[in-house]
Amino acid sequence: MSNLFCRFVFDNYQWLQAMVFAIEEVNSNPNLLPNVTLGFLIYDSCRMLQRALEGTLWILSGHHRPILNYECWGTHLPAAIIGDSTSTRSILVARILGLYRFPQISYSASSSLLSDRNQFPSFFRTIPSDDYQSRGLAELVSHFGWTWVGLVATDDDYGQQGLRILQEEFYKHAGCVAFSENIVTSQADKNAFHIVQVIMNSTAKAVVFFATDYDMIPILDELVRQNVTGKIWIASEGWSTSALFSTEKFSKVLAGTIGFENHNGEMMGFQNYQLSLSPLGTPGYMFIREFWAEAFGCNWMDQNSSLNLQDNKKQVCTGTEIQEGLQKNHKYVTSFRFTYNIYTAVYAIALALQDLMSCIPGKGPFHNGSCATIMDFHPWQLLHSVKNVGKTASFGSGMFFDGNGNPPAWYDIVNWQQSLQGGLRHVIVGKYDSGAATGKILMVNASAIQWATGYTHVPLSVCSTSCPYGFIKVAREGKPICCFQCVQCPQGEISHQIDSIECFTCPWDQWPNEKQEKCILKTKEFLSYEDEFGATLGATSIFTSAIPIAILGLFTRYRNTPIVRANNRSISYLLLLSLTLCFLSSLAFIGQPSHGTCLLRQASFGITFTLCVSCILAKTITVVIAFNATKPSSNLRRWVGPHVSYMIISVCTILQILLCISWLILSHPFSEYNIHIQPGKIIVECNEGSPVAFWCMLGYLGFLASISFIVAFLARKLPDSFNETKLITFSMLAFLSVWVLFVPAYLSTRGRYMVAMEVFAIISSSSALVSCLFFPKCYIILMRPEINSKGHLLARVQATVKKRTYLTKE
Repeated sequence: MSNLFCRFVFDNYQWLQAMVFAIEEVNSNPNLLPNVTLGFLIYDSCRMLQRALEGTLWILSGHHRPILNYECWGTHLPAAIIGDSTSTRSILVARILGLYRFPQISYSASSSLLSDRNQFPSFFRTIPSDDYQSRGLAELVSHFGWTWVGLVATDDDYGQQGLRILQEEFYKHAGCVAFSENIVTSQADKNAFHIVQVIMNSTAKAVVFFATDYDMIPILDELVRQNVTGKIWIASEGWSTSALFSTEKFSKVLAGTIGFENHNGEMMGFQNYQLSLSPLGTPGYMFIREFWAEAFGCNWMDQNSSLNLQDNKKQVCTGTEIQEGLQKNHKYVTSFRFTYNIYTAVYAIALALQDLMSCIPGKGPFHNGSCATIMDFHPWQLLHSVKNVGKTASFGSGMFFDGNGNPPAWYDIVNWQQSLQGGLRHVIVGKYDSGAATGKILMVNASAIQWATGYTHVPLSVCSTSCPYGFIKVAREGKPICCFQCVQCPQGEISHQIDSIECFTCPWDQWPNEKQEKCILKTKEFLSYEDEFGATLGATSIFTSAIPIAILGLFTRYRNTPIVRANNRSISYLLLLSLTLCFLSSLAFIGQPSHGTCLLRQASFGITFTLCVSCILAKTITVVIAFNATKPSSNLRRWVGPHVSYMIISVCTILQILLCISWLILSHPFSEYNIHIQPGKIIVECNEGSPVAFWCMLGYLGFLASISFIVAFLARKLPDSFNETKLITFSMLAFLSVWVLFVPAYLSTRGRYMVAMEVFAIISSSSALVSCLFFPKCYIILMRPEINSKGHLLARVQATVKKRTYLTKE
């Protein structure tokens, strides 16, 4: 302040005196730091980054010319630094001090960047971060139900950072921004005319101003000039209690304004202390002469005074001028915006030093329970105590620093009400305290608020009206989300609140009613014996399963006839039994799926059908071997016999069994409720677990059937008396046709129809095998017994052999 390149500022002078006042108060308190006297050093950065950096290095080194990484103070290194005032300079200072873990407490740097403990490990502050104010304003707006809000902010760091967080918080509270305008601080009119036009043309009733009182002057003048009323102004702490706007001129426009104000504690005796200071009574105090000359518009005769060079026409300062008159004329007495923060910062350091003094050796916070000595400690040791201010001692109203070096955010909520004199008065109607318990952080006495003219209750600031039950708010195209239309909830969802922003999905076993305002139970659906479709398939399966049993009985009765004995009657018996099991396996697919049925139905189907097809394959291969073994000097004679057939059946079936066991062990099927296929219904079905295993099982079955078909087709012209390859060819062709058609049909259906499709395929393919393989033989047994004789069969064989011999000779 005393430098030629610095301008004297009343606020800065008041901050200085607040620090001196607090230090003297601490020194005079016998219970705080007994036998220790606090002193101070003052360095004025003149709001310049270079000087802030220079002053920091000077304080650290203790030399008139800063020497990096050297400390020349001896045992008189300053304990801590209070400052700087702005966030930009505080960031610069904090980066250097953080390297040495040197405590720094700022009284007005509110940037949220300084909360980063990785970058600024030793920075603290006694002013809340702007993040708190922005979040608090957003909560205040949300508290009154204002979802359609305009934003106006200065184009500097203060305004833009607050604006960014406000927007983020608005969106979190389901609100949106009607418009966002910047107060251009570089222009004389601050872009006032354009901003007011936007406000007037907007449907938003609530408008938040994040700015300082100085930047608000042109805006409010323009609002008065254009007679803008009926709006709700929400003020940031930068202008929420400014005396500049408390006059009658602004009362019509600003009445009803609500905003945040920094909560300030009381500094008992500070004003009397300021008034007691004079150049004559306290000549040793810094800057009193400069303040005196500036405040009273006079000049000191001392040639060393820089003010003496500015204006030789000023009257001579005597030091006896009366200060009481300055109370009404100068801001330095009436404004305590940061003064109390400085006062608090001094006490925070004093309490940290007190914590060092109170340390008991052996129970200290440092290595092996050691303590620091109050007259000889390291900066990092004091830093530890500063972090714990409020935990080991108390000061004021809940003074402490959180993990990021921030104090608790406490703002008073003020309402601008018209006074009887015609002006405006600021009435506290609530508070925002970040340190309060959940649910009590924001407290507003709505009954104490006086709204703008024309409103007897909380005004509305919304873009669209409410939506009824069963509807949701859907944003209009090209408009913010708060400008919405009411759209009925999608199928399967409900809305049981007025003006709901989202529909709610019913529980998995429930479905919305007709008005989509509540949920009702869904109906379960599966292929059941109780409906006609399932009952028909079940009855068909049982009926058809009796056919192979009847044929088996017929074959048993006529077991010694040639047509039964031909082609290995024991395999025919096994084939008929496996066909019966194939028909019955379809019953596992009908009824409500359970864990047991889901676990076994596909495996039982695959194994029984594999046994069936393996029997057919064995019969086919046996016929081929038997016919070729009759040729002279054939090597196949040793393979003639039932053991070959049984080996083929066993190997083919065991492979399928192993595949199914692996499937059941690694990824077994299980029952599940499918709620996605049909709205309003729960499809109870089996999840096959591993689709790959299912298709491998089915593919293996198809592979065996294909081999049987190919072998039978190639052997179809062998003598009919010794083989049934033609019957096998037709049966395998029918079998494969059913399952080839089954695959696309199965994949294209869902729910119970998918299960019904598989049941139908099982019955159809089994019926095809029974019909093609055994019906012709049954016909001969029952209707043509004359050809079911050994003589007839031998005659046919001889005729077939002669025919082949004749054709060969030709």
